[in-house]
Amino acid sequence: MTSSKTIRRLEVVSPVPADIDIANSVDPIPIAAIAEDLNLGSKHYDLYGKYKAKVLLSVLDDLQGSEDGYYVVVGGISPTPLGEGKSTTTVGLCQALGAFLDKKVVTCLRQPSQGPTFGIKGGAAGGGYSQVIPMDEFNLHLTGDIHAITAANNLLAAAIDTRIFHEASQSDKALFNRLCPPNKEGKRTFANVMFSRLQKLGISKTNPDELTPDEVKRFVRLDIDPDSITWRRVMDVNDRFLRKITVGQGAEEKGMIRETGFDISVASEIMAVLALTTSLAEMRDRLGRMVIGNSNAGEPITADDLGVGGALTVLMKDAINPTLMQTLEGTPVLVHAGPFANIAHGNSSIVADKIALKLVGKGGFVVTEAGFGSDIGTEKFMNIKCRYSGLVPQCAIIVATIRALKMHGGGPEVVAGKPLDRAYITENVALVEAGCVNLSRHISNTKAYGVNVVVAINKFVTDTDAEMNAVRTAALAAGAFDAVVCTHHAHGGKGAVDLGTAVQRACETQSQTLNFLYPLDIGIKEKIEAIAKSYGASGVEYSEQAEKQIKMYSKQGFSGLPICMAKTQYSFSHIPSQKGAPSGFVLPIRDVRASIGAGFIYPLVGTMSTMPGLPTRPCFFDIDIDIATGKVLGLS
Repeated sequence: MTSSKTIRRLEVVSPVPADIDIANSVDPIPIAAIAEDLNLGSKHYDLYGKYKAKVLLSVLDDLQGSEDGYYVVVGGISPTPLGEGKSTTTVGLCQALGAFLDKKVVTCLRQPSQGPTFGIKGGAAGGGYSQVIPMDEFNLHLTGDIHAITAANNLLAAAIDTRIFHEASQSDKALFNRLCPPNKEGKRTFANVMFSRLQKLGISKTNPDELTPDEVKRFVRLDIDPDSITWRRVMDVNDRFLRKITVGQGAEEKGMIRETGFDISVASEIMAVLALTTSLAEMRDRLGRMVIGNSNAGEPITADDLGVGGALTVLMKDAINPTLMQTLEGTPVLVHAGPFANIAHGNSSIVADKIALKLVGKGGFVVTEAGFGSDIGTEKFMNIKCRYSGLVPQCAIIVATIRALKMHGGGPEVVAGKPLDRAYITENVALVEAGCVNLSRHISNTKAYGVNVVVAINKFVTDTDAEMNAVRTAALAAGAFDAVVCTHHAHGGKGAVDLGTAVQRACETQSQTLNFLYPLDIGIKEKIEAIAKSYGASGVEYSEQAEKQIKMYSKQGFSGLPICMAKTQYSFSHIPSQKGAPSGFVLPIRDVRASIGAGFIYPLVGTMSTMPGLPTRPCFFDIDIDIATGKVLGLS
């Protein structure tokens, strides 16, 4: 049960004001009080100002014997470019559970990137009366985790180019003398990180002076093939002109020019590592195992080969701790990690979920969000995140809107920044019913994992009862445990009480089982084809490059990893304009890449941009500061 001292009753007004105005109208509860309600002692967290705190992983050791609460994941139907309100639903549900249904609850969310915040989509704190606060801090720097990822990623990028440069200009002996310099007594030692490379080379010697000339050569020369390098630099804003760049043009780089580029920071493998790790020791291991490319002999080169795995972990040592925040109604939120949902798995961290499940205890609820539609976010939540965490969800929510269903039923194109067509704001039950084929496939796919599925229908003011009833009928016919109309955007937790009740019933009747879509011990192609089949594809077509990469990763021993499909979120197929529930198409795999440290193979379905661009009128036009109060204005 949540303490009354941290529960705030909202005074809602209509029409709903701008998100930032709602957020600024509420004084957050001191985060120490939120922590106290979760039975977190002062030794379990570090304060970051009045309204944020880093929860330390040591809490897991202290709560090791405690029972877990119920585990709920929020996905959605294939969305419009406007989004269908998964974050808002996640927050609203938790406000309902904690503030109205007297349940202990923790919301687990991804940290937003500044790319969409300043770009076209805006922030990701929820919306209306279902938000995380302070909303401006949530959407901007927060506690610096994404900046730590940026720094670590770019340190590794610098290490790659530096190593290639030095190997090209030095003899084996000179490299060895610099990598293992003698001390004042003339004695050489290996740095601790070097032992992983020695072990990889099958060299068991601990004294550098005992290495043979051949062993010295193998040790000092990574012999990186520049054309094989997959590691790129990152920054956390949208900047299309950095998608492809040339490095090494300075006079001192001796003509060592190569093409590379920038990704957005949340697309970094280091972000995916943060989200999938379970401890500091495991994070150190994963960061060291990240593969940046191959040697000219075809051997994978890792961060530890470059000697930088330990330094990366030092930069990430604070980022591993989730950030404690609160909703508008005073229920607790853990914000942690924010991997790109297409290229990576699009889910918040395992450690945040594990901490939250212990904190709420038996009968409590942890609600987390999976990025994009269920075909992307929920699929990866189940087959990647739950594999590594060992956690089993009891309920999966699928968020739907009348707007998106009409689009899937054949409605006009929905374009961000343009007014909605009249079809979306007037009653058309037939269009809604036609679009429910998309919802039905998401339900059947999600049910196959062995969890109860609850559909949350986000109600807009122009939606009618007849349209809502059509969705509910279709959802139940497709096998949903329940389908509930929600108004949490306009009313806060009160508007999601029915959803909270349905989720509670779904969790209480669910057994502790999880059916993965594929086993790990089959080949890369077989896993890809299992996922493609769930999309409705009749087969898979591999490019010559994809075939080459699959063969290489299999040879290198990576075929036992799960698959993280990089596909458009706007359709079950690879073509964004194919709405509804397309079937019989052949899924094209353009390329196959690997995040070995994070622990997955990611096939590229079509062209996926890892550095978004800014529109003509980005969101930053509206963002400013009230110089009298210091409050942020214009965030959405």
